[in-house]
Amino acid sequence: MEIIGYAASVLIGISLGLIGGGGSILTVPVLVYLFGLDVFIATEYSLFIVGVSSVVGSWSYFKKGLVNFKMAFIFGLPSIISIFLTRTYLLPLIPEELFSIKDFILTRNIFLLLIFAALMILASYKMIRTKVSSEAVVIEQEGNKTIWAMVQGIVVGILTGLVGAGGGFMIIPALVNLLKVPMKMAIGTSLLLISLNSLIGFFSSVNDTKIDWNILVAIAAIAIIGILIGSQLSKKIEGKKLKPAFGWFILIMGIYIIVKEIFF
Repeated sequence: MEIIGYAASVLIGISLGLIGGGGSILTVPVLVYLFGLDVFIATEYSLFIVGVSSVVGSWSYFKKGLVNFKMAFIFGLPSIISIFLTRTYLLPLIPEELFSIKDFILTRNIFLLLIFAALMILASYKMIRTKVSSEAVVIEQEGNKTIWAMVQGIVVGILTGLVGAGGGFMIIPALVNLLKVPMKMAIGTSLLLISLNSLIGFFSSVNDTKIDWNILVAIAAIAIIGILIGSQLSKKIEGKKLKPAFGWFILIMGIYIIVKEIFF
């Protein structure tokens, strides 16, 4: 299973390099189901893996001038603050057991996985949708688009803090639709934001987690190889063409997690 896990780690990097998001949504399931890690530890590991690989990916976009620092600040500052608060104060408040119904006990691990599965299904919907059909909403919010982007930044930070996902599937639409950033630049800016969010989330709570650095560095290194491959492929393949197929895969994974954790 670990061999399959390392192979899947390459796919995490490729998707990050190719479409600027979505790869992080695979990291926690890979760590939990293929490497057998506890969910809470998996979210911590995920932040490091996604953060480090995104730094590498954002660097190639930065050299091409495809990172918008102004928009990264607008979206990133509230996101960074919310992820720090979530990892430091909110996550430790979740009890080991939330409640039980007959033989079913909703533990913290199951609760986090269910949130994660819901996030995967939401991400899949956004990826499968080939065309944004919310023009009326965008026009209505035109005057408040910066505030709305900051609100989405807060939501991304909370979700990243809870489940260790970078939130690229929410960042890119916000940058493109609300802040009018071109797609290629939105991908580069998204990778920068994901790296900042993830690494700040990791280091804000790393002292509370026992880290196996050998496994963590190995997986991160493989993901970095994947993101380098993805960055090269992005020159020949349009990431948006692959999003629907990747979205269906994410949808199946999300449904699998819900069924497995509730019924099995």
